[in-house]
Order: sequence, then structure tokens, then C-alpha cells
Amino acid sequence: MKNTPARTLAWLWALGLTTTLLAHFADQGTYWAGLAFLALSGCKARHILTGYLGLARSRFWRRAFTAFTAAFLALAAALYLLAPAG
Repeated sequence: MKNTPARTLAWLWALGLTTTLLAHFADQGTYWAGLAFLALSGCKARHILTGYLGLARSRFWRRAFTAFTAAFLALAAALYLLAPAG
């Protein structure tokens, strides 16, 4: 299926709604909620990069930005899990 701007926008709306519901219903201070936020932000970044910036046409740049985003989110998750609670 072709990735159109309307389809990208629909995905961004769905992921944004999921993030909002997670923020509303998740218990404060739970680690899984923070990791879920990071995963959702990674999905949103991928859809923005491929849908709006046109990286879907270039396999090299799509993979490069996906690798960079994944490494950044993994570092953020590690820092989040290592931070002292309180």
C-alpha cells in the first residue's frame, strides 16, 4: 500500500489518541507507561519521516533515520530506567 499524506495523518491521529489515553489512564510512576510513551513517539517519528518528509522513496535514508531514532530512543529508555525514582 502506498503511504499517502492522508494515511500518515490518520496514523498520527491514532497514535496521538493512544498517547493521550495512556497518559490519562496509566498509573503515575509506572515504568511501562514511560517506555510505552517512548515506543509511541518512535512510531510517530517514523510516520512523519516516511510520510511527510518523503523518506519512503529512499531506502538508505529511511534506514539511516530509523537507526538513529531507534538508538536515540534506546538511550532515552536506558536513562529513564536508570534514573532514581523519586
